[in-house]
Amino acid sequence: MEISDVRKRVLETIDRAKRNAAGRRARVDEAGREYDVFLEQIAVPVFRQVANVLRAEGYLFNLFTPGGGVRLMSDRSAEDYLELFLDTTEDPPRVTGRASRSRGRRVLESQRPIGSPGPLRALTEDDVLGFVMKELEPFVER
Repeated sequence: MEISDVRKRVLETIDRAKRNAAGRRARVDEAGREYDVFLEQIAVPVFRQVANVLRAEGYLFNLFTPGGGVRLMSDRSAEDYLELFLDTTEDPPRVTGRASRSRGRRVLESQRPIGSPGPLRALTEDDVLGFVMKELEPFVER
């Protein structure tokens, strides 16, 4: 193989990688803006309503809004929580839910995307509530 052919292909790969990276950065930036709106208008209000209902029923959970996320944490253990975050390792970025439960010394963690792939603005209150209800069951069955 000629060195000129190898050089040409390497340069094409470098150029393509730079274009792809620039496009990905733009998608991540846009998803970040959409995610901020999603948190403010949908996720935090739903999590707050669930926290209020749980407290009224005697289940002590607190709502936290760390930068870029929302978390519902049990008063019993800091290892027991449900949270949403923007997963920017995916392309396109996706809202992901994480659940963590402690069982003795073991901590069981799971995470899954919320809603269907696509624009974040397509996520609804039902998507968020569905995640919370499914992951909340192990906490309230005791």
